[in-house]
Amino acid sequence: MISSKEVLELSGISRATLNNYIQLGILPKPVFQSPSEEVVQGTARLLGYFPDDALDTIQTVQFLKSQGLNMASIAERLSQTNDLLDVEQDTAFVQASVGQAKQSGRRAGVGVEKRGSSTTTVEKSRSSSSMALSLEGLSQPAYMLNYNLELTWLNEAARKEIFRFNTPPAQSAERNLFDLLSRPEARISLLDQKALANLYIHLASARVGREALSKLVLAADPDLLSLFNDIDFANSDHEKGQQQSVAELDLFRTDIHGVPTRYRVYAVYFREGILVIHTLAEDRGDDLLDFLGRRDQVIQNLLSKRLPVMTPLAVLVADLQNSVRICSELPPDEYFELINQIWSTMGPILRKYTGTHGKHAGDGVVYYFFPQPESNYLFNVVACADELRAAMRKISADWQFRKNWLTELQLNIGLHEGQEWLGSFQSANHVEFVVLGDTINRAARLSDFARHGTIWASKNLISRLTTDERSRVEFGVMRYSKENGDRFVTSSYAQIDSLAPLEEDKYEKLRDIAQLAVTEIRRVSLTRNY
Repeated sequence: MISSKEVLELSGISRATLNNYIQLGILPKPVFQSPSEEVVQGTARLLGYFPDDALDTIQTVQFLKSQGLNMASIAERLSQTNDLLDVEQDTAFVQASVGQAKQSGRRAGVGVEKRGSSTTTVEKSRSSSSMALSLEGLSQPAYMLNYNLELTWLNEAARKEIFRFNTPPAQSAERNLFDLLSRPEARISLLDQKALANLYIHLASARVGREALSKLVLAADPDLLSLFNDIDFANSDHEKGQQQSVAELDLFRTDIHGVPTRYRVYAVYFREGILVIHTLAEDRGDDLLDFLGRRDQVIQNLLSKRLPVMTPLAVLVADLQNSVRICSELPPDEYFELINQIWSTMGPILRKYTGTHGKHAGDGVVYYFFPQPESNYLFNVVACADELRAAMRKISADWQFRKNWLTELQLNIGLHEGQEWLGSFQSANHVEFVVLGDTINRAARLSDFARHGTIWASKNLISRLTTDERSRVEFGVMRYSKENGDRFVTSSYAQIDSLAPLEEDKYEKLRDIAQLAVTEIRRVSLTRNY
């Protein structure tokens, strides 16, 4: 039991508000008895005592009020969910709620109760049932969202119980979670829309900064910006990079039958997005936690089931020039050492700019760059290409010094952008992202066109950079003239057929991009030009 004095101190509510809760039936009438010896002198001879879960109930009332419910509606909702609220055995949640009340007297996050800040530890011993659990076997609603808050995968339970559509939209922009929740066919109440939106904002805030996340929310519904008030955003890249094994949150919304229900939501963070699973609050999640603890298996399974989607993207194709000749010049062990050094150097740079490994094209590599909440994917691919070129020059200089040879290592890079279908192919132990369409083919052709370690990009890509980003890119075309001499014309483009004699057999592969307007990237600055 907890005294009325402690309730008022820990919850921060007034005595009038406490009496109002009692009159509405939200809290039971107190039991009066003599206070314990620990109570300070001067206290009344009799004190009212409430059940131990009174503070939890008050916390629930406070965030339901923040969702726009009046007190009569809150009382009705709580009366319908008494069986859930009265059976509160989760000491971690109670301690977190009471501890927060003790420290600040403020309510917890709007619509979502965080279940502690530490990571969930998966026990070493797993039952046979948990080991048998798989993504396909999940009966609970499960889905994955990327950091643009777009749906990338869901199971049948999530389709029926959360989003309630027949077929997922084809366009990535149409899979924005806020838009999916507000679709008329979903028939989701405004209150539940707000509760779910609040959940997604809280989940994304662990990885996405306030400015970038506010842009996503503002584009969807400016009224949702009020939900930012109770979010504690990560203050540094280091904090954003720290990932919980499994985050647990509580969510109130109505089920498919319209009954107000309390759910426990599990969220697992990956580089590719967030896996979200909804369970009833009273269900024990031991097997589920064991399953989610096997991160490598989970993400491999998720990526192989990713929904095909029509998405904007930029493509980078890179190819080592004269790789056959270089192979013939070096002993086998040194050639493999060189190639491994090149790709191990490229890997961190590509990850830095959020590149996603794609299907190989010949001897080269392909990377896809997708829209990001905190950066422009189009500028990312240009800056990444420039950094790859600089890294290759250093590797080349090191090997020239080491071998005392004249061969120069050069990476020829082609860049293009477009909107294409993205899917995945899965082998026995590998998942490979694949883009279908002309964007990848044209990037590959530009890589074939590039020579001597140059970077060539389409006019479409450069034109879609912001004015500031374009000012940080030195680009143009070298013009050759016997009369006026050769000159590099900055901020200009040219069609492929004006830059190469396509009638010659060696340029046959370039004929399908003869009319493509392109430019050479000479230099990229990462800092703004003022």
